[in-house]
Amino acid sequence: MMADLEIDALGLLCPLPVLRLRKRMGSLPAGALVILHADDPAAHVDVPHFCAEAGHEFVGVDGHAFTIRKR
Repeated sequence: MMADLEIDALGLLCPLPVLRLRKRMGSLPAGALVILHADDPAAHVDVPHFCAEAGHEFVGVDGHAFTIRKR
């Protein structure tokens, strides 16, 4: 799967991975695919919650790589 944007948030603790995701997604067009690399255990809850609240599609997670489609 080819991402339009990859974000490195490895080593950052909550809420920084989601804040970085929100900021970097702002300029992307609808339909863009984003991969967020985050190893904070809270990201497994925070990223899907952010997507639900912001209206983005949470595609899935593979290890520390979270895939999101901007809506």
